[in-house]
Amino acid sequence: MNARGFTYLAILIAIAMMSAVMGVTLDVWYTAQLREKERELLFVGGQFRQAIGRYYLATPGREKKFPPSLDELLEDTRLPGIQRYLRRIYLDPVTGVAEWGLVRGSHGEIMGVHSLSEAKPVKVANFDPDEADFADARQYSDWLFVYRPTLAPAGKINAMTTTN
Repeated sequence: MNARGFTYLAILIAIAMMSAVMGVTLDVWYTAQLREKERELLFVGGQFRQAIGRYYLATPGREKKFPPSLDELLEDTRLPGIQRYLRRIYLDPVTGVAEWGLVRGSHGEIMGVHSLSEAKPVKVANFDPDEADFADARQYSDWLFVYRPTLAPAGKINAMTTTN
């Protein structure tokens, strides 16, 4: 009769240990998923920044302009031929939707994008030089992927949330 009590106790201990291991495994998996989403957000945001920069530099004439909408990055209507700077409007990897906050200049033009997620980033250091400001971010929406021309005068930047 005592053997049954020890077997029952051993099974309870084994279940408790497996639950603890599973909890740690899920926590590690969740963190790994967040890090992957962050890597993808950094890539996609960089693609937007580069596309805005290419649009800006391709402006005909002396006065360079930023795009008035993200759709202009898909097909630049200012030029005679078809010029595309992005293949598509990417999904925000953190929120899972193709809705971005827009960083607008003083004339309403789009200078950059940012995620609409208010979640706290896992990554807080070791950013590339273009993203050095991200180290101080409290949430993903603080990661502003803005094209800053080196020779043009800096305009006032306003972060505005809009939908596509």
